[in-house]
Amino acid sequence: MSLKPQRKITAASSTNQPFSARSKAREIAMQVLFEQDTSSHSIKKSLAARSKSKDVCQESAIYATKLLNMISENIQQIDDLISKFAPSWPLEQMPSVDKNVLRIAMAEIIGKSDTPPKVAINEAVDLGRVFGTEKSPKFINGVLGSLILEKKVKV
Repeated sequence: MSLKPQRKITAASSTNQPFSARSKAREIAMQVLFEQDTSSHSIKKSLAARSKSKDVCQESAIYATKLLNMISENIQQIDDLISKFAPSWPLEQMPSVDKNVLRIAMAEIIGKSDTPPKVAINEAVDLGRVFGTEKSPKFINGVLGSLILEKKVKV
């Protein structure tokens, strides 16, 4: 039994890699944030441990670090937006996977990232599908869609 997430290889995927270095970075960032939520481990320590894995390239580690820094620097703004667009789910009651996937996508959408919003949303929905519950993809898509509509972000 493997504890590594299984992703579907699509026509848009590279034939050599099932997903990109940035997709792997988002996965690492989500796992680090999840670990921080559920243990007393620091982000820095968790990131260092995950970055040493043989399936993590340097580009993934660098982008994961960038994402985690963007989230740390803007956590209050990001959490306020999550609370605004998911009013029925207080942050402390929201599943950790959903909350952290939303943090990553919002950091990419509102932060200084060169990631197109549509890509950030698709990647977030995919992370929710892989790591979250059956309802996670729809919830994540709805929250991020509301953000895009209100902020009038072009996708």
